[in-house]
Amino acid sequence: MPELIVIAGATASGKSACAVALARALQGEVVSCDSMQIYRGMDIGTATPGEEEMQGVPHHLLSVLEPGAPCSASIYRDMALPVLRDIEARGRTPILCGGTGLYIDALTRPMGFAAQGDGALREKLRRMEPGALHRRLTEVDPESGARLHPNDVRRVIRALEVYELTGKPLSLHREEDARRPGDYEGVLFALDHPREALYERINRRVDEMLKAGLEQEVRGLMAEGLARGCTALQAIGYKEMALYIEGASTLEEAREAIAQATRRYAKRQLTWLRRDERVYHLDAPGKSAEGLAKEILQILGGRREKRDHAKEQ
Repeated sequence: MPELIVIAGATASGKSACAVALARALQGEVVSCDSMQIYRGMDIGTATPGEEEMQGVPHHLLSVLEPGAPCSASIYRDMALPVLRDIEARGRTPILCGGTGLYIDALTRPMGFAAQGDGALREKLRRMEPGALHRRLTEVDPESGARLHPNDVRRVIRALEVYELTGKPLSLHREEDARRPGDYEGVLFALDHPREALYERINRRVDEMLKAGLEQEVRGLMAEGLARGCTALQAIGYKEMALYIEGASTLEEAREAIAQATRRYAKRQLTWLRRDERVYHLDAPGKSAEGLAKEILQILGGRREKRDHAKEQ
């Protein structure tokens, strides 16, 4: 199974700059693994790297879908695999960069993608009371019911959706997935910052987005007639700014709501990274992107030496 280098970490941790530095060292190309940077017209609110930040390194899967288009882990995988294989076929090194854990897993974990989803069914389930949803899940899929908290409505709905569409509980699909090979062996690197320092980086990024024209970007999306419930306008930064534009909050309230939602998202990303045994954690404070890339190259070299030594035995 081929290796795939992944630069992960919480939002605002410096992933993009590190991926570019590593790509320059390896004659590589960056493949985005961000569920929002994949949409057109959402550059400011998603911190999509610009030409200057890319430093001439080719980037892929940025701004490739219309804001109203659906995307999922399975759709992302189908888009990413041909890109990764083309990069490899040209003798270059693909470097996956982003913080969407499910998309990373879609390429590096054995996932069967049990069901593609059904909008009407999902909407019907959303109208149910959370306690009733969880009781129903516990009846049809006790294992998932025990694993998921009743307040984790999104995942409870997804588990019920899988059961209704396939006739098999999500827990059984997970067991079957575990027996499948992944497309790549993920070698994951996370850029770690102390929690308060990361939150300060997030606050600065929100201020920079507002100065760069986030309000105008959201107004443009709304002018295109996008429904308030579409993926684009539910994204962090866009949802809060849309409420401000509609007069439901002040600009300062929108700013604080964006920062708070981003900090919460970063916390979920950190939890996911701590649980993944594949991750190499790098202390990022005070280090340049080039310095972090050098550390990654040393780790990769050590892995290859161990592998070559094992083959000789």
